[in-house]
Amino acid sequence: MNQPSKPFNIDKRQVYEAYLQVRSNSGAAGVDGVTIEQFESNLKGNLYKIWNRMSSGAYFPPPVRAVSIPKKNGGQRILGVPTVADRVAQTVVKRLIEPTLDAIFLADSFGYRPGKSALDAVGVTRERCWKYDWVLEFDIKGLFDNIDHALLLRAIRKHVTCAWALLYIERWLTAPMQQEDDSLVGRSRGTPQGGVVSPILANLFMHYAFDLWMARAYPDLRWCRYADDGLVHCRSETEAHRLRDALAARLAECSLELHPSKTKIVYCRDYRRRGKHETVSFDFLGYGFRPRSVRGPSQKMFCGYTPAVSKSALSAMREAIRSLKIRKRTEVTLDDIAREINPMVRGWIAYYGRYTRSALYPLARYINQTLAVWMKRKYKRFHRRLGRARLFLEKIARENRRLFVHWQIGDGGALA
Repeated sequence: MNQPSKPFNIDKRQVYEAYLQVRSNSGAAGVDGVTIEQFESNLKGNLYKIWNRMSSGAYFPPPVRAVSIPKKNGGQRILGVPTVADRVAQTVVKRLIEPTLDAIFLADSFGYRPGKSALDAVGVTRERCWKYDWVLEFDIKGLFDNIDHALLLRAIRKHVTCAWALLYIERWLTAPMQQEDDSLVGRSRGTPQGGVVSPILANLFMHYAFDLWMARAYPDLRWCRYADDGLVHCRSETEAHRLRDALAARLAECSLELHPSKTKIVYCRDYRRRGKHETVSFDFLGYGFRPRSVRGPSQKMFCGYTPAVSKSALSAMREAIRSLKIRKRTEVTLDDIAREINPMVRGWIAYYGRYTRSALYPLARYINQTLAVWMKRKYKRFHRRLGRARLFLEKIARENRRLFVHWQIGDGGALA
């Protein structure tokens, strides 16, 4: 007897390639407690189960696990962590719909898109701040929690024609969230921040709620958006105020709201007039934009409006180093510490060192201070002699500058 064909034609290779992508991104276990390593212990069977259920239309996503993480500026953000198997299934759909949706997105939408990055958005903003006197900086309050399902599905159906992709997207949108006390909370709006398909769905929603609206209503203004954070460059303060009011009304039509404390109008031009304006700086994607002394091509100093690592980002990096409790771990070696922190610090330097690299020197000095205190506690000859520990560490830095990544960023490698 012939095996009945599946109602949906999904290639097994699609599921396997999705798994490879999930594995490369790692991530925590979902509500079932299954880690990637445990999932791989029966890899063939688990992938077959995903393929079989998706192909037959019988795949129903489990609840997502609610995880609270601290925000840089205080408060908590709730992430929805899917199971490993569900991340594989979501990746199958994401890989299918992404080429179609990404092709319609506008050039100044930078968030979660192939070939675009947060640093690209920072670079574009840097150049435009030189050309426009005013910036409307906006943040959408709880974007991922408040997306209107009816409006989102209308946009999805306009661009996604694959029946099984549409089916599973609808199921993911309404999958409940399991709280830390194991209670289940149903969802009638939003898409969980932490889901694989959530970023591209949020981008599609904002494509219609903001991007195309700006192109129609304000075609002569330049803007930049990264997910729920965005900027619009304006020619006058009056224009910026009018735009803010119009944007608030537009977002209300889409059941969204501007974040009251994170939305502001910023003057970003002549440093000498800064006292006449209430706000002359803003943070965007971990960079602080404000007037700074800049050395020009002729080596003369002038005042420019440029980005550098923000104070909140520096604080978060120092807290990450502090959380490792290096100062008390006298059982490890200097090489051990280097192996542990270098990958993390290398990533910070690659991102925050792109613009105004010298702003990272305080971080380097903080790491050096941490290492000096560790050395003072580990070696008896440095007890009560922090100065000598610093000098000895400085000698190591001169002889083996490649040991720590932060020793290679100029003056930031100096002990102070």
